[in-house]
Amino acid sequence: IGRWLDSVMRDRARDGVMALVRHVAAGAMIIGDDGQTRWLKTTALLPGMVMLVAAGERLAADGEVVAGTSRIDMSLLTGESAPQSVVVGDKVLAGTMNVDGPLQVRLMAAGPDTALADIARLMEDAGQAKSRYVRIADRAARYYAPAVHTLAALSFVGWMLAGAGWHHSLLIAVAVLIITCPCALGLAVPAAQIVATGTLMRRGVLVKDGSALERLAEADRAFFDKTGTLTMGAAVATNADQLTDHQAGIALALARSSRHPLAVALHKSLQQRGVNAAPISDSKETPGEGIIATVDGVPVRLGRPAGQQDDTMLMTALSIGDEARVILSFADQLRPQAAQTIAELHHMGIKSEILSGDRDAAVADVATQLQIPARAGLRPDEKLKLIAQAQSGGHRALMVGDGMNDGPALAAGHVSMAPASASDVGQNAADAVFLGDGLQPVVTAVRVARRTQQIVRQNFMLAIGYNVVAVPLAIIGVVTPLIAALSMSASSIIVVANALRLRSADR
Repeated sequence: IGRWLDSVMRDRARDGVMALVRHVAAGAMIIGDDGQTRWLKTTALLPGMVMLVAAGERLAADGEVVAGTSRIDMSLLTGESAPQSVVVGDKVLAGTMNVDGPLQVRLMAAGPDTALADIARLMEDAGQAKSRYVRIADRAARYYAPAVHTLAALSFVGWMLAGAGWHHSLLIAVAVLIITCPCALGLAVPAAQIVATGTLMRRGVLVKDGSALERLAEADRAFFDKTGTLTMGAAVATNADQLTDHQAGIALALARSSRHPLAVALHKSLQQRGVNAAPISDSKETPGEGIIATVDGVPVRLGRPAGQQDDTMLMTALSIGDEARVILSFADQLRPQAAQTIAELHHMGIKSEILSGDRDAAVADVATQLQIPARAGLRPDEKLKLIAQAQSGGHRALMVGDGMNDGPALAAGHVSMAPASASDVGQNAADAVFLGDGLQPVVTAVRVARRTQQIVRQNFMLAIGYNVVAVPLAIIGVVTPLIAALSMSASSIIVVANALRLRSADR
């Protein structure tokens, strides 16, 4: 069973790597020297080729922009929620998405040489390292079985030499074998883990592997990603309530005509407010600029504010004819109970820190609200390095993240958790997944894990104490095989009953 669990963990690590690799485009449109375009599979791409990337398309290889301007969604690799502008000469990476306009990219690395492939290798290496975790019960079993058989054999030989006869000697040897059956010892860990995982499941925490509870109980440092982990990972309109009913109706009509993230957020906000959409006509969307239309012959527009230079600012502008434009702001809100979770972890002796690929300003704002240290602009390998440094310093790191860029760090942490909204890579790399919007399940999981380890230690003491008392009685012939069987069963029942106390460990 231990070997099977180890195999399952290895398979999960490979599943995470495959989920990451699947985000690379299957191929790309290549511009030949004659100006003609042809589609090539990703495996056929070579450095030096020029790739044409349309708006809304993922890049199939790493390269340098040689023509066009656009914005690139880098959240796959950095966690940054706002797309980044790119112009001629800028580097772009495989797996990221071209948001606005067409680009021509000269390939610099393809296939196994891309940055995304490097992340996959980091995840696989980290996952394999964790899969070598050996459980206490597994180590004990290697010595327990030969020891009890030797003890039974010695009991038989001893009573034979004492003149008891082979039948009586054999009964005593059988009683020793039965009474030392490692049922209680074997149940000490799994019984507690099964009850604990059931308790956590009722609280919205899905634990993949029992050993994760052991490691979670040992955690003394917590590292959080920002976007999608400490925050909801989606823009929310912060001042849409300043719109008049007339403006809100036009804004809703325009917003629901676009799939831009800010338009989607505005649409959701106004719909919750109960706004009725105004009738619009002649609507047209220009990628990177916004959407225009007319209402009763009056031109209206929802899109990038004129003169906006900083693409990291989450805002859009509503213009209605000659009226003064209204600037609408957006923010990525903290998850419910985020501050409470950080405070409770600190009270439990676990210091928290933010490790994020986002820009400094966005990370600093969240760090200030939560009053914890933070590092921004980190690449996946840099997060992995910081986790390794913490653990080489004697700490047991709990990594909580959601993005593909968190995959290596999740796999390398002593233990890891991801929200249910996480990417496939994040969920596969994590040891546990928590449901809902709030962060409180992280605290609940740590509390239950620590209580589980207390119960496990109690179960070990009960199992060992039973053997210390029962085995000598069996050796001296006081215990018959029937009584031995009843005693062994009773010890198992006591261990299971003790484990059932974990049903209320989340309180």
